[in-house]
Order: sequence, then structure tokens, then C-alpha cells
Amino acid sequence: MADFEPKIQAIICNWCSYAGADLAGGARIQYPADIRAVRVMCTGRVDMLFILKAFMDGADGVLVSGCHFGDCHYLEGNYKAAKRMFMIKSLMRNIGLEDRRFRMTFVSASEGAKWATVMEDVISTIKDLGPSPIKEFKV
Repeated sequence: MADFEPKIQAIICNWCSYAGADLAGGARIQYPADIRAVRVMCTGRVDMLFILKAFMDGADGVLVSGCHFGDCHYLEGNYKAAKRMFMIKSLMRNIGLEDRRFRMTFVSASEGAKWATVMEDVISTIKDLGPSPIKEFKV
């Protein structure tokens, strides 16, 4: 599994996490390029089915990243998302999928270095877990 390159799907908030990722790129902060990002206006818009669909489509891990609590441009979107993410982790455990394959983080527009650290940690965790077992059942 030394040559395993994980497929990570990131769903990131337009206002904070996307801007933090952009800052990391602009500042030339190095982080793994194994992440495929989808930008949403708010993590409060992220449905649990989006995450499950990412796994069904072959993702080895999924990351949802948004504004810090109290900084959401839509007031409480990140609180709503966080509640849903606890349910996703519970569902993943119930279907036999390691819940460490999914993570929610909070990165602001000024935290480019934190974005890079989060990406490195997510990639490391997924590499330790190996390929998603759901890929084995894909038709």
C-alpha cells in the first residue's frame, strides 16, 4: 500500500475555508495536492447525502470545512452543518465504515497555514486507513 494515493473530496465554504486555501496557494505554502475541492456558499448547505455520495463515487475520505463558530456569513450555517456531521459519523460507524474517513474543520480566510496543516493531517489519516472498502463493492 506504499503507492496508495488517496482520493479526498473536500466540500468547503466560499467565504472562509476557500479563501484560506487560496491564501495558502498565494503564499506558496506546500500541502498535498490529493484533495479535490467543491466550493459551496455555506457548509450549512451540505446535505448528508453529499458526503455519502462522495464515498459511493470512490472517495477514500471526505472533508467539510467552513467558518469558525460565530463567524459564519449566514449566521448559523456552520452550527447546522456541525450537527449534521455528528450524525454522519454515527451513520458511518453503523454501516461499518471508519468514521475517521470523514472530518469537519473550521479554517478562516486568514489561516492559510492552518489549511495546509489540516490537508496534511487528512491525507496522513487516510493513507493510514488505506483505500475505502466501499470501492470493493462498486459495480
